[in-house]
Amino acid sequence: AIIKDKDLIDSTGKVTGVEPRLIVTTLIGEQIRLFNSTRKKIKKVLGPLKILSVENNISYGVTGIKDFTAEAVEMNLKDSSSEFYLGKKYEQLLKFYTQDTLAERRSNLVNMKKHYFSYLYSALILKQVRAQWQKSGYDISNRPEILSTLFNVGFSASHPKPNPIVGGSRVMIGEKEYTFGGIAYEFYYSGELAKLFPYQKNKWKD
Repeated sequence: AIIKDKDLIDSTGKVTGVEPRLIVTTLIGEQIRLFNSTRKKIKKVLGPLKILSVENNISYGVTGIKDFTAEAVEMNLKDSSSEFYLGKKYEQLLKFYTQDTLAERRSNLVNMKKHYFSYLYSALILKQVRAQWQKSGYDISNRPEILSTLFNVGFSASHPKPNPIVGGSRVMIGEKEYTFGGIAYEFYYSGELAKLFPYQKNKWKD
């Protein structure tokens, strides 16, 4: 299912400057969390079709973006005083073409056929929290488990500090409990899908 979206993920990486493998890491965490909470449904309905699960109601899209998180991403792009601000180059990366931005945003995120906006918001969250930590003197550029933890817990829980701890949502897989950040770490360094989403020497391009 992820392989089907390679072109979209690579395209998102190109426009945001985020390594595609890091974007996939957030996707893996969210899909494994969903699979283990709705295992029977996914195995029966989505499994044979090899498609990704799309959330609704509270979180949206294949990476589980919440409304207030998406709004924060959009605000951070335009607010130069925000600690998450990325610079003028990125201000117009998310545009709306109707007056009803809420409906348009949700429509973009839950599009079953094209998951581009799920990946775009995910990449921007990673890039924005990285920027916040860099401005505070802490570099988490090469810490996929911390970046994914912050992706999962949200902007309000992102407090730059030395020695950050891996965490996030807890998921039971078999009889072992994992955290969202722990799953991200396991996948990122596993080598799984590395031919399609390789490790890049320069994970961030500005």
